[in-house]
Amino acid sequence: MKKLIFFLSAMLSLYGLSAQNQQDDGKVTMIKCEFTGVSKPLRDLFEENQTPSTNFIIHENGSKESKDREKRMPQTFVPNNEVDPVVQTEPGTFQAKALVNWAGQTDGSCPPDPSGAVGTNYYVQMVNATPIKVFNKTTGAAVGTVRQLASLWSLSTNDGDPIVLYDKFADRWFLSQFGSSGNKTYIAISTTNDPTGTYYTYAFTNASFPDYQKFSIWQDGYYMTSNQSNQNVYVFQRSVMLTGGTPKAFYKTFTPSVGTGFFCPLPADADGQLPAAGTPCPIFSYEDSGWGGTHTDAINVYSFTVNWVPSTPTATVASQHVVSAAFDASYNAQWNDITQYNSSQMLDGIGGVLTYRAPHRVWTGYNSVVICMGVKTGVGTQRGIRWYEMRNTGGTWSIYQQGTYAPTDGLNRWVGSIAMDDNGSIGMAYAVTGTGGTGGNIYPSIRYTGRRAVDTPLGTMSFAETTAILGTGAINCMSSNRFGDYSHTSLDPSDGITFWHTGQYGLSGGSGGYSTRIFSFQIPLYVGIDDNQPQNTPGVVVYKSGFDLNVKANYLPSNNKMSVDLFDINGQLIKNKIIVPTANAFETSFNVMGLAAGTYLVRVGEPNTAFQKVTKVVIE
Repeated sequence: MKKLIFFLSAMLSLYGLSAQNQQDDGKVTMIKCEFTGVSKPLRDLFEENQTPSTNFIIHENGSKESKDREKRMPQTFVPNNEVDPVVQTEPGTFQAKALVNWAGQTDGSCPPDPSGAVGTNYYVQMVNATPIKVFNKTTGAAVGTVRQLASLWSLSTNDGDPIVLYDKFADRWFLSQFGSSGNKTYIAISTTNDPTGTYYTYAFTNASFPDYQKFSIWQDGYYMTSNQSNQNVYVFQRSVMLTGGTPKAFYKTFTPSVGTGFFCPLPADADGQLPAAGTPCPIFSYEDSGWGGTHTDAINVYSFTVNWVPSTPTATVASQHVVSAAFDASYNAQWNDITQYNSSQMLDGIGGVLTYRAPHRVWTGYNSVVICMGVKTGVGTQRGIRWYEMRNTGGTWSIYQQGTYAPTDGLNRWVGSIAMDDNGSIGMAYAVTGTGGTGGNIYPSIRYTGRRAVDTPLGTMSFAETTAILGTGAINCMSSNRFGDYSHTSLDPSDGITFWHTGQYGLSGGSGGYSTRIFSFQIPLYVGIDDNQPQNTPGVVVYKSGFDLNVKANYLPSNNKMSVDLFDINGQLIKNKIIVPTANAFETSFNVMGLAAGTYLVRVGEPNTAFQKVTKVVIE
């Protein structure tokens, strides 16, 4: 019977069957932007206050553990207790390419909830309640540290759940935190591409406390979800915030399936190319058959379309229910999910949510998103990471591939973060710990793996598991099971193929027994070749000569037809050509006479495959 259910589920997913909600009236609830200003340059705040806030766990006990997190366990929850049907029990064998690796922040807060993003020259990391730290991304050298978040927002306190994003489409930095007093959301946008410079600062009041905030970049706004008493999606007017004006902002209440449990949906975050104006922003969550009633194991997608033109904006939402392979996403009622080596202190498995981020990519012929979540494997108490590549073709979402990464070594893997590079390769980093199995006795550590778009079978991570940092002690946040709710994988905008990750691991003698790490890696397009030998990675060069914009591509993966597209910075298609390469290369050009000065994007992609290259060019 289980096999029959899985077969029917797979067929429903394959054919994109979904429930559509088209009865939405578009009404929203406006919220006021209460404070706008320009901060001091961040560099002037470096080390200005040498005393970080400490013991953030006290605040989180009040706002999260006793108030919000009790809702994590759905009242109707019944574990599946069956072996995961898409589990990957053996790690891959290809070798990823390790790049930089350095210590992140340890100051003050426990848990740290690390978030970080990479730009063209810098990496910026934030942790709970206290520091913002800027690093030189090439050397790992610290450029400077702001010891308290409140230094940036003059009306704020050091509350936490910070998020760092690099808006590469505008070449700006996005920093945020919540405020427990007054249910605040604080956002800062850099005035230039220099993260050590000044920031436009904003404060907004939410309908209720915005616990566990998740932000994303989209063409028509910055989107935010959180764990609130009502299910709301917030949208902030990105175009105005980038220029320091007073933005509109609103929230829209919707009714996803939550099983009465802890809930925070996850908004799609634009990687690669900015989706065209008018493209709905998808919001993702899951539902579990263990919730009882009519619930099934599925991914639910809520697509938000925003119109800022009216004096009161509107937002409509359409929903799709995409059945997945069976999973068991249950967790302990007290969140004692993860066993540590050499400690009786269990750790929170971060159940009930898709973990940050949901990177969205525009390909030739379809769009894709990769997401992941923690699940039980059905083998003892082991936990692994269920991951998905979802594709949108013609407006319909379906699951292209899915798998549960859980090698049979007795170790637990959780709080993953996943992304996809310009070659369609997937990188995933996560925490790992355990005791007594074939994997040995491992303190909380950080590892990563990945796969290429061409690897078979689907649903497997074909690259070997690599340790980024080996833990040296158990984590104990003031005798609590708290573990960082966030880890964060971002993609380097300079090359489109380097994954950067920050996460938490165990440190003997550290504050609460933890530290954070920052590292980067690549999933090579060609494997089995010595690092010292050229790998002939596909390249696209774009340059202007007179009124022509020349496009030169080489080392392409095939001689199949290639679509060559010219877009404006907002993702609107301006010109298109279909080219047939010769010897895996071609040259062509667009006449750009009459085009307005500005930034444009050239995309070279093979239709309906994962290959594409997007190159930014400035026309003066």
